[in-house]
Amino acid sequence: MRLNDAQLQRASTDVSRAKYILARIFRHYTGAVAVRFWDGETLALGRADPVATIVLNSAKPLRNLALLRDPLDLIEAYFIGDMDIEGDVYALLEQRSHLPSLRFSWRDRAALFFATLFSDSEVQPAIDLKNNSFRWSKPVLALLQAKPSRAYNREAIAFHYDASNDFYRLWLDEQMIYSCAYFNDPNDSLDQAQRNKLEHICRKLRLKSGERLLDIGCGWGALICWAAMQHGVRAHGITLSRQQYEHTQAKIRTLGLTQQVTVELLDYRDLPPMVMYDKVSSIGMFEHVGLKNLPAYFKAVNRVLKPGGLFLNHGITDNEENRRVTPETKFIKRYVFPDGELDNVSNVQNVMERSGWEMLDVEALRPHYALTLRRWVNRLEARRKEALAHVSEATYRVWRLYMAGCVTQFEKGTIGVYQMLAAKKHPGLLDIPLTRADIYRSG
Repeated sequence: MRLNDAQLQRASTDVSRAKYILARIFRHYTGAVAVRFWDGETLALGRADPVATIVLNSAKPLRNLALLRDPLDLIEAYFIGDMDIEGDVYALLEQRSHLPSLRFSWRDRAALFFATLFSDSEVQPAIDLKNNSFRWSKPVLALLQAKPSRAYNREAIAFHYDASNDFYRLWLDEQMIYSCAYFNDPNDSLDQAQRNKLEHICRKLRLKSGERLLDIGCGWGALICWAAMQHGVRAHGITLSRQQYEHTQAKIRTLGLTQQVTVELLDYRDLPPMVMYDKVSSIGMFEHVGLKNLPAYFKAVNRVLKPGGLFLNHGITDNEENRRVTPETKFIKRYVFPDGELDNVSNVQNVMERSGWEMLDVEALRPHYALTLRRWVNRLEARRKEALAHVSEATYRVWRLYMAGCVTQFEKGTIGVYQMLAAKKHPGLLDIPLTRADIYRSG
């Protein structure tokens, strides 16, 4: 929609007031960002070399700012097209560290609110926002009010992972692995880095031909198929996502692994106790368990592992000593992982030790996840038009902002990711090498 002459005059008046008030609010701002208003005028905030531009397509985001609304309202403005981002999205997200320099008095808030109160001027976003209602609103409300249970976890997993497989295929690697890759070199391709990760896990578990491997939260089946083909194990995967289950079944048939690999729609709490495994892996899954459920989770895994068996737990952790509710955590909780809860690595190890595990090895992979996420964002942005054939523009923007935000958090060190190798406690020594040399052997 183009503004007519009267609207342009009104918009310019509104913008002049808004620019003056924003300049006051940001007068001590130490960052560097620009704002372009709905009439095309631009205001530089902070330093004169803005790293990115926030494009306001209407006055609504400014009114929300003035009303002290939930910071997520501003993020939603980006999702629904009231606001756009031009330039380096990572650099823009890094500007959060400069927010304490703002001086936003009640007088400023009131002035900003009234300056934009009667503004009905807006421009049409350069995107098609038809049918972009948030399909997740009702499910998330129900999930946030529910207590963790089997049904709760099924709904939460479906919420995140049951988007179209074709959508994930656009930006994941060729094996569709949705967890941190392992880069032997920063220039490794995403496909190579994910193959590195699969082999790294198998070597840590010291897999041997004929052993039984259980993969809890098996995703699209990459690890169980790799372990069977490369190490000769009999592998079983469990997942709560029907999309992943159906994809993995098809993959097993295509690779001719039906006698060696199986997959099941099953909650870890329903694992039959009479079926025992030599090795167990859990890659990027325990973040969904819930902090209160961690002891029960680690005990459940322990029950299905043979004495002296190995367990590799790979997951994201919170590196903050005091778990605080921040706009970032609220964003992830509302839009991405309704059931996600992170603990710090020392607490996770303590819970594991109290649940019958002997800790053998802990490896930090934080730089690897930052690299992985940058690859995902680049691939998603490059295939935006194809992505919009499977999801709405709003959903595309959620994923873009979520993954870019995670990049900045991993690079800053506010969150981490670890592989924790443990053995089921039993008397005597374990039948494993004395050093890590076998993990890093060539070939």
